[in-house]
Amino acid sequence: MGMKEVIAIIRPEKTGVTKDALAAAGFPSFTCQKVLGRGRKLMDETIAAAIIEEGGAPEGKLGEALSEPTRLISKRMFTLIVEEDDVDKLVKLLVETNQTATPGDGKLFVLPITESYRVRNGEKAADAY
Repeated sequence: MGMKEVIAIIRPEKTGVTKDALAAAGFPSFTCQKVLGRGRKLMDETIAAAIIEEGGAPEGKLGEALSEPTRLISKRMFTLIVEEDDVDKLVKLLVETNQTATPGDGKLFVLPITESYRVRNGEKAADAY
């Protein structure tokens, strides 16, 4: 059985509930980092410029996105290494915990782990994760 790396980039305000959900579901080991990033643009820059020129950007998150098309947005990135058989359970948990049905909910990535080493003793093993 192989190992997989699951990377979840989520809203900062979902950090606490995500940590709790992971622990409750049997995924207590993870790394969490503060990251900055940017998703897809909401609309073409020409359209955004025209909207702003017409009377200013609308209020709220849409207005922020239109007025600052290159601004980086604060997110949290969780990284977990799990057994291949646990990936579907983990992905479902992360989606259900972080989904608000609005742009900016985040992204999940699943990558294969081909090797792992334990730094303490240099051991190369399937269980050195």
